[in-house]
Amino acid sequence: MHSTSVRIDSATHEELKRLAAELHTTVGNTVTLAVRALRQDRVGAQLAEPLRDDETGWLDADLG
Repeated sequence: MHSTSVRIDSATHEELKRLAAELHTTVGNTVTLAVRALRQDRVGAQLAEPLRDDETGWLDADLG
């Protein structure tokens, strides 16, 4: 697996290490999980928005 370095402040690094220990995983995997959770939150926020007029029109289209 290819890896790279990311610069973060010391407090964030300590928090990542603490979370990794709680989850019994690596710091790298903890970051992966955090990115996934952030993406899921964004999708959830998008799904919570009301439908646009064009979306409602498409859903209400007469198929007959």
